[in-house]
Amino acid sequence: MATTTMMTATPDDMTRDLGSILSGVEKRCLVWLAHRMPRRVNSDHLTALGLLSMLGAGLSFWAAAEHGQPLWLVGVVVCLFLNWFGDSLDGTLARVRNAQRPKFGYYVDHVVDVFGALFLIGGLGLSGYMSLSIAAALMVVYLMVASEIYLAAYAVGTFRIHFMRLGPTELRILFAVGTLYLFHDSYVVVMETEYLLFDVGGACAIVGLLVTLLVTVARNTRTLYLREPLP
Repeated sequence: MATTTMMTATPDDMTRDLGSILSGVEKRCLVWLAHRMPRRVNSDHLTALGLLSMLGAGLSFWAAAEHGQPLWLVGVVVCLFLNWFGDSLDGTLARVRNAQRPKFGYYVDHVVDVFGALFLIGGLGLSGYMSLSIAAALMVVYLMVASEIYLAAYAVGTFRIHFMRLGPTELRILFAVGTLYLFHDSYVVVMETEYLLFDVGGACAIVGLLVTLLVTVARNTRTLYLREPLP
């Protein structure tokens, strides 16, 4: 879910597509925070915080179900906030301090994203708040979309980190709202049938990601074909 790290092995040729709803406000907030961050804290610390907080979110989901203590769900929301803080601020801090490491940042940031998604979705699936089949399908589709994004960053030169104007920050907020709803009920009624809330959300995410993937693949393939037509 990274939003700020320089994104390619050839960063001078890269365009970052930041078109999410909150991107403008978020950027100003992150710059403000970066200027006030203690010198002893560096971008590596923030990256580690982002990863550990996703592990914490997954474990909190599991603990809430395993121990029958919904208060663990508060830990999920706290961990989502800490993930935003670490994952979003690490690259901004590096740029503010003129300490960018583009190749290191690109590699580590996105490896962390993959493990973070596994921790969060895995914990959600193991908790029973989401069916294991939906969790597995969501993880597969996430990896497909992530792979396309990373390939497009290299081949097309544009790194897009949002779809339908929803970026990582907006998705964290939706996830947090859904988590808090679990205090009321873990099920919702759709067309007179009861489903797990996160099964419905996961299914919608899978469909949305697949549609986005197909549209993006078609657009990027056309762009690259026009750049490199058959002789």
